[in-house]
Amino acid sequence: MPRMVGRAKRMRVPEVFQSMSLAPRHLSLLACLLFDGPMSVNELAARLEVAPTTVSLMVGELSRKGILERREDDADRRRKIVSIAAGHRPAIDDWLGQSAGAWRTALAPLSADERRMFIGTLAAYEAALGEE
Repeated sequence: MPRMVGRAKRMRVPEVFQSMSLAPRHLSLLACLLFDGPMSVNELAARLEVAPTTVSLMVGELSRKGILERREDDADRRRKIVSIAAGHRPAIDDWLGQSAGAWRTALAPLSADERRMFIGTLAAYEAALGEE
């Protein structure tokens, strides 16, 4: 696990984003949008397990930098749908997509039950880290 974390930390931030002061919280948000597609602030908050106001602040910050776009939901005009700006999507995909490809490769030979057990083990590890 320490080697995996160390390797992830060494992933080079694309040049276009180096001056934008992106923090780990931004990377989690970008990864959710990259892998799961556009979604509302409330959906992002649920995925990231943080308050909607926290996500709203991050979305505002990344929107001002041109990384994210917000649009009205066609089904409910009160909701805003957040997505990665088309101009930045290739750089984000190249950067964060490596991780998704590596997970797909690692999990591909496992059966559905083995994948569930592996994911359950990771979730238990994460929960144990949060215990005091």
